Amino acid sequence: MRSLIVILLFTLLNSCGSQSQSKIISDIKKFQSDLNAEYKNPKESPLRGDNLTNFKQHPFFPINLKYRVTAKFIKTENAIPFELPTSSGKTKSYREYGKAEFMLDGKELSLTLYQSLSLMTDPKYKDFLFLPFRDATNEIETYGGGKYMDLKIPQGNQIVLDFNKSYQPYCAYNAYDYNCPIVPVENILPVRIEAGVKYEDIYHH
Repeated sequence: MRSLIVILLFTLLNSCGSQSQSKIISDIKKFQSDLNAEYKNPKESPLRGDNLTNFKQHPFFPINLKYRVTAKFIKTENAIPFELPTSSGKTKSYREYGKAEFMLDGKELSLTLYQSLSLMTDPKYKDFLFLPFRDATNEIETYGGGKYMDLKIPQGNQIVLDFNKSYQPYCAYNAYDYNCPIVPVENILPVRIEAGVKYEDIYHH
């Protein structure tokens, strides 16, 4: 009887884990679908002309939950607003909100999370955090200027970074109409992040 209980408990735990993993993968696929829909929509897409007409879907790295990490979150106290340089030579106002520390490929890594001073006054984006980063795939499989990730302010001292939901800035597709924040030096990772949107250099930048 005891062995049967152990087996049933093990099966139940495995089932719960599989359901959770299935939900995570489903959520990532929804992100991909929504991003494709955005780029096909002339009212939302950064693409213009033939680039918009010919767009079918983004190339994505295969979904890999190795790149979904739970990081230690350390909030920055008394952060001073600063101007983050952009691709057009202008700046945008941000403040450092906190740091995310995590392990990947045996390396201890850290990324800084930012909050837009303009967006934080909008109730829709009051809990929005901005994570720009670069990694060793840039200028090979991904855009040379790096990638972005959108996050929400965490409730505790942990935050989930799902690089499967990372994307290229609009400037990767249309450098003429968009003004994109440049990735700070502190957010350059010395590893390959083989997750999220790939980049096909067909946009003439």
